[in-house]
Amino acid sequence: MDFELTDDQKAIQEGIAGLLHRFDDRYWMTRDRDHEFPTEFYEAVAGGGWLGITVPEEYGGHGLGITEASLLLEAVARSGGGMNAASSIHMSIFGMHPVAVHGSEELKRRTLPRIATGDLHVCFGVTEPGAGLDTTSITTFAERDGDDGYVVNGRKVWISKALESEKILLLTRTTKIDQVARKTDGMTLFLTDLDRKRIDIRPIPKMGRNAVSSNELFIDDLRIPVEDRVGEEGEGFRYLLDGLNPERMLIAAEALGIGRVALDRAVEYAKERVVFDRPIGMNQGVQFPLADSLARLDAAELMLRKATWLYDHGRPCGREANTAKYLCADAGFAAADRALQTHGGMGYSEEYPVARYFREARLMKIAPISQEMILNYLGSHTLGMPRSY
Repeated sequence: MDFELTDDQKAIQEGIAGLLHRFDDRYWMTRDRDHEFPTEFYEAVAGGGWLGITVPEEYGGHGLGITEASLLLEAVARSGGGMNAASSIHMSIFGMHPVAVHGSEELKRRTLPRIATGDLHVCFGVTEPGAGLDTTSITTFAERDGDDGYVVNGRKVWISKALESEKILLLTRTTKIDQVARKTDGMTLFLTDLDRKRIDIRPIPKMGRNAVSSNELFIDDLRIPVEDRVGEEGEGFRYLLDGLNPERMLIAAEALGIGRVALDRAVEYAKERVVFDRPIGMNQGVQFPLADSLARLDAAELMLRKATWLYDHGRPCGREANTAKYLCADAGFAAADRALQTHGGMGYSEEYPVARYFREARLMKIAPISQEMILNYLGSHTLGMPRSY
């Protein structure tokens, strides 16, 4: 097995690092405190051509794989930007996968080049208050309106970046759940305008990652032209499934990046902070938890690298993708928690960035899928035990 990164992959790490140093912890602390979207960061990443990393070359992108995208997002999170930085560009890096794979040629040419240049902000509209992780139970409904479009009514929740977005990748039902043979049938995906006249966007106050908003959407008679439909009517859930494994991997990479930067900050502080005439890092009670986090982050990274390699080589990777998300989220949060503990009382203040890392790392054990649902998958699909839901 070859664990060496290619020259191109090393170039990605080096190239993005040269850009990221311009956005330090103070920049992210300010954006998070003021609930202000990191426009300067987004524009810098877009200007460097990084947003098109997975967009096919014929649509203005680089056409690279999930391994390269994961290295990019890990570096972004590890720079100190954490989930604020990663979430501001996440949809552009990979969120358009269903469109790139299943969209019409006209829809691809109309949207993907704009994604690659950073000109188009898109949010992802799947989750609903009454459905949660049970996506098949969504009730937002797209009713056919003649031959040329649909009228949509419903409600979405936890929609990141809706305030900044021009378009929404929207999952709806086009056939009600009690009228389909399988509950995964009858769901349709659209990439359409986020029409403020028909969609009421309400920000959700939350614990962290406040530079990128999370929102509740109330959709009232939104008209969508048939040209904005992704693929065939009724096949939307299948299109989403195509992107679940790489989505797990990219989230894992972001969690890994947060864990790495939290550990870096903790080690720096442990070397410099002197109590009882000795650096606190000399004490095994401080040193051992940090060393343990290093080992756990390294192990999680290996699973992530295996998962992305399998995906990029067209091999089955469900077990590895889910395991990588589980391990990286767990190791990343543990590292952030230990970093805060290492800082003692100052870790609880906003003077040091570890409190922000802690808040953002905690999110990774919930979103976009909880640790418990990952274990459900591994228990039933890998171990073959009876399904619990």
